[in-house]
Amino acid sequence: MAENSSSQEKTEKATPKRLRDARKKGQIARSKELTTLVVVGSAGIGILTLGGWTAQRFSLWMQGLLSLDAQTIHSRPMFDSLSSAWVDAHWIIAPFLAICMVAAFAGPILLGGWSLSGQALIPDMSRLNPIKGIGRLFSLNALMELGKALAKTAVLGGIAVLYLKGETDELLALAVQPVNNAIAGGMQSAIFVLIPLCIGLFLIAMVDAPFQVFNHAKQLKMTRQEVRDELKETEGRPEVKGRIRELQQAAARGRMMEAVPEADVIVTNPTHFAVALKYDSGSDHAPRVVAKGVDHIAAVIRKLGKENRVPIVEAPPLARVLYRTVDLECEIPSTLYRAVAQVLTYIRQLEAWHSGPMPELPDLGVRD
Repeated sequence: MAENSSSQEKTEKATPKRLRDARKKGQIARSKELTTLVVVGSAGIGILTLGGWTAQRFSLWMQGLLSLDAQTIHSRPMFDSLSSAWVDAHWIIAPFLAICMVAAFAGPILLGGWSLSGQALIPDMSRLNPIKGIGRLFSLNALMELGKALAKTAVLGGIAVLYLKGETDELLALAVQPVNNAIAGGMQSAIFVLIPLCIGLFLIAMVDAPFQVFNHAKQLKMTRQEVRDELKETEGRPEVKGRIRELQQAAARGRMMEAVPEADVIVTNPTHFAVALKYDSGSDHAPRVVAKGVDHIAAVIRKLGKENRVPIVEAPPLARVLYRTVDLECEIPSTLYRAVAQVLTYIRQLEAWHSGPMPELPDLGVRD
């Protein structure tokens, strides 16, 4: 019972497949506070960079709007003038709005990356369950949202109170200022408000973003049984099996190539086959095949052998038989004892030869 209970607890980290499936469903760590910070900060940058131009254009726009004569006001062109002014106002604020729109799209990408999923738009009927709804009200996520709401209220309220307390007279004075001065003063006031607002939102976002990452990882945790089931499902796919075999073969080739420099002899075809043999009289009953290969791999084995001064013997029938009948790290069969012993003896003779007739490899008596 205890084992069954532990297997149902979500204690395992989400697998790459579960993370991919969650992303397809739109389940990604997102921080609304981080996005809000990016948008508000971009708005401040927009005011700093475009404020002068916008103030000038708005000043001219308002002067034109407030300079209508009586004849225009009481005639049909009045509507045309208002329509034209409405369009002009949109063109004036269009660059500023474009900056904010780009920020609104870029903000979510900062945490979780880009993802477009239609599944997130499909209604989830399970969320209508009243019991689960009550549980969500008292969840860690709900408490975090409550804390953020209180923090934002405190930040916004505090900034509003402090600013209005010190700038009330200046704001009221803008009403009697010329249009140019009033608009410039309004934008300056906006900057003074946005700076502390961005600082407050930054502090909130720095708490919210790590929490969202932690909470997202917690929600995607799996039970041990889910991990085992996914592993069985994944390994059962032909493409996964093929990939596993490729990795295993690559690892085996790596270990095999590391053993070539320690070999006693390399028997070759001479071009298509290469088999490296190693014999340790203290631990082996018979010579072992430590590396073998054909074509390209055979060429690599020969190259490594030459670089490490491993003797290379051309014995085509023996090389082919060894390659086809003996697995890696396996000892040769007794039927090949005599032939391999002759090869090893031939190598010892070559190592001891200094003058006189050069030793020759005898007929090994191997047929493939």
